[in-house]
Amino acid sequence: MAAVQVNKDLLRAQFVGKSLNEVITPTAILDLAKIEANCNLMLDAAERLQLSWRAHIKTHKTEELTRLQVGDKSSGPVNLIVSTIIEAEKLVPLLKEYRDKGRKINVLYSFPLYASCLDRLACVSAELGAGALSVMIDHVDQVPLLASLASKSGGNPPLVFLKVNVGTNRAGIIPGSPASNALIDALLASEEAGSSVLLGVYCHAGHSYAARKDWEAMGILGAEFEALKQVAEVVRDKRAPGKDPLVLSVGATPTATTIQHPDLASTDSASNGHDTSGVNGNTNGADILTTVPTQHLKALLKTLKASSFALEVHAGVYPTLDIQQLAAHARDLSLLNSSMIGISILADVASVYPARGPNNATEAVVNAGSIALGREPCQEPDGKRYSAWGLVMPWGALANSQPVPGADFPEVHGGWQVAKISQEHGVLRWVGRKEDEAALSVGQRVRIWPNHSCIASAGHAYYLIVDSRNVGREDEVIDVWPKWNGW
Repeated sequence: MAAVQVNKDLLRAQFVGKSLNEVITPTAILDLAKIEANCNLMLDAAERLQLSWRAHIKTHKTEELTRLQVGDKSSGPVNLIVSTIIEAEKLVPLLKEYRDKGRKINVLYSFPLYASCLDRLACVSAELGAGALSVMIDHVDQVPLLASLASKSGGNPPLVFLKVNVGTNRAGIIPGSPASNALIDALLASEEAGSSVLLGVYCHAGHSYAARKDWEAMGILGAEFEALKQVAEVVRDKRAPGKDPLVLSVGATPTATTIQHPDLASTDSASNGHDTSGVNGNTNGADILTTVPTQHLKALLKTLKASSFALEVHAGVYPTLDIQQLAAHARDLSLLNSSMIGISILADVASVYPARGPNNATEAVVNAGSIALGREPCQEPDGKRYSAWGLVMPWGALANSQPVPGADFPEVHGGWQVAKISQEHGVLRWVGRKEDEAALSVGQRVRIWPNHSCIASAGHAYYLIVDSRNVGREDEVIDVWPKWNGW
């Protein structure tokens, strides 16, 4: 069953108007200025390139940030992705609001369909109406569930994305495989029987998080489109005529955000000084190897549009960003740097231990461990470049002394880092020259940028909202956003 949601009015009465030095810790903080800016960058890029946009809400699980992701005042379609059914259930009032304003709505449950989720998804579909619910299919044995879902939802056939594996190996079919061809046949039969509507093909390039060069993820974006094109062409050749164009939905925050590259929006073939080197890959899920500049991607988008496919990008962590995104270098420093990270975890320094760490480094313990920060490392196979669980943000007493990750991160990193975590304890360690050490004291407060904001957020019931545009009141809580935790 759904988890109990904390009351927003009570939270606002408790926190709004207080300073971050007055609230309880550990707690998750969002900077409204930064997440608004990150959302607008994505909306503007998708509009410039005439790409459909589908926002994933799993990172934050809030109504307020969902509104920013889809452009609250826009008149365009509202396409969303959820990872838990409770997210879809909690979105129903907002989607009804947008539907009543004339916006086309659709929410995708982005997990392969299984029997025990049908009743709850059917309720969402029944409330929102025909065409509003999409589901994910990647195995022929899931296809019979579509008829049951349509029946339970009052006759609304679900829209279906065929999930394609482009190398992450988490879920999805391999393009060109016997399993892929069998699944295509089964889905087309389901569509002809009126049990579903095949919306398109979908992939998630989670392996793009391991990229480490500026704009490298752009090549992976091209590989995503190429893989989906291979599957979609098979579907198109077998499908009955007169259907809507298939949607090719690609994305993960590293790949999706590369559409912000300035050259993609221009007709000039010059690189404007930006490093457009990247990687591409074959379409059978193998590793990514070859270079694809912006001009190749521009040509690919043009070809796909001319082939009567509808092109869609999706992403989720881009509004908040995190340390993993800085490590991936999906964009250059002008469009991806630490000043754009919109989430931090506020914690108290409970004790300080001089010379306890390696090479006599100072350590300190804070009241934010794995439950408050998450336990997800950056993808650093050798463990040599960055192995911490978060970086301390330059804020408060550390505003002018804590270094920030730069163009050479994660190969080079220094300052106060979360070196170790247990359930409630986080151990900070100074990395760098002893003479440069920024002093920490017992009772001091710090804000920590987490490695992965999705996982860090999961340990918190709400976000305290600040706005760095409020000069002189940057640390004042202006709102509280309850989260839709649970499943």
